[in-house]
Amino acid sequence: MRRQVVFVLILTGAVAIAAFVWLRSRPRPTNDMKALAERYVRLVLALGQHDPAFVDAYYGPAEWRVEAQHAKVPLTEVDAAATDLASDLDVIAPPASADELVRWRHAYVARQLEALRARVAMVRGTRLRFDEESKALYDATSPQRDAAQFLAVLAELEARLPGSGPLAERYETFRSRFVIPRDRLDATFRAAIDGCRSRTLKHIRMPSDESFTVEYVSGKSWGAYNWYKGGYRSVIQVNTDLPIHADYALVLACHEGYPGHHVYNALLEKNFVRDRRWPEFSVYALFSPQSLIAEGTADFGIHVAFPGRERVAFAQSVIFPAAGLDPATAATYYEVADLAAKLDYAGDEAARRYLDGQIDAAGAAAWLEKYALYSRPRAEQRIRFFDEYRSYTINYTVGEDLVEQWVESRGGTESDPERRWEVFADLLSSPRLPSDLVR
Repeated sequence: MRRQVVFVLILTGAVAIAAFVWLRSRPRPTNDMKALAERYVRLVLALGQHDPAFVDAYYGPAEWRVEAQHAKVPLTEVDAAATDLASDLDVIAPPASADELVRWRHAYVARQLEALRARVAMVRGTRLRFDEESKALYDATSPQRDAAQFLAVLAELEARLPGSGPLAERYETFRSRFVIPRDRLDATFRAAIDGCRSRTLKHIRMPSDESFTVEYVSGKSWGAYNWYKGGYRSVIQVNTDLPIHADYALVLACHEGYPGHHVYNALLEKNFVRDRRWPEFSVYALFSPQSLIAEGTADFGIHVAFPGRERVAFAQSVIFPAAGLDPATAATYYEVADLAAKLDYAGDEAARRYLDGQIDAAGAAAWLEKYALYSRPRAEQRIRFFDEYRSYTINYTVGEDLVEQWVESRGGTESDPERRWEVFADLLSSPRLPSDLVR
């Protein structure tokens, strides 16, 4: 028995030493970007052993994941190895005259690595203010807005939803008329996905064997999640803790599926991991600039797939009938929903104030109820999201705005849907960073 214990200790030590060498080994001066990208992937996997949410998806060599799990390299070594890699990346920085894709690739890995180093510091106990954190992790910040900036929208909603009692209650009463019955949820969601998929495939060529499955879960801080598995496969989970309204079925179908996360991840795997053999795209670090691009394109994707009145028309012909709701009420519903969407940044402001310690959880819930018109259960769920994902919330608001501005600045306007799809698909298939979208 003692010999077995000694053997296990020796083996564990050998794995740890191998992992140390694996992370800290510095190649001779070289222009081999692939070798440096592999080191980045291993670092993401190493940090994932300390930060379970960090690795959102991985479909690279299975042995790399196993090595990371067995070694569990200390955070100090992860940080040191990341510092080494940053220096090596600096050495091979391509000149301005280099091919555009080469420059984008190098900048992408370097900036993703910066975010990784910031996340290492956070896991080790460093606490950044909301804007500092979002800039470090996601390459962007959310504009600061005071309460007065939401009052005009709230006044419009007051006029649109007259009556007694708080506006948030009237808004919730209005929305309650459009809840999808639980026994119709799956059929409604699948009808929404079919519509999103058929529109997307007319403009974006996807791998022929792409697929996904849908699961319904509970007890989560988010509304839905796409777990990308590699091999062009996704598992889409829908949280049923709170009522799901008619518009949300279409939003989720586009955001998690087509032309959102499922399409985004499948195109990255096809174009970069398989076709170009770029290993850095075989791993998705959740707390990184990649997430702002992913969430921004997923949110804006619904406006690409269903521009203008087409969204209401699809709801009237497909979503409302599938949910057993009166199609004649769809236009009114979307008028109110579009107004309420102008309050989205109130959620960012609640997160900023809460995470910066200006208000407590009760204060954040009250802010969300008053300025974002959240129901109390929804506000409480959102605060759990803030606790778990912190400044990640900007990836939806700022991300969508940056993507919209970038697409439209290149001619992808609502009046030119073909060009909009073209520019949007190009963004989905490129290693651009959030800061690239404002240049």
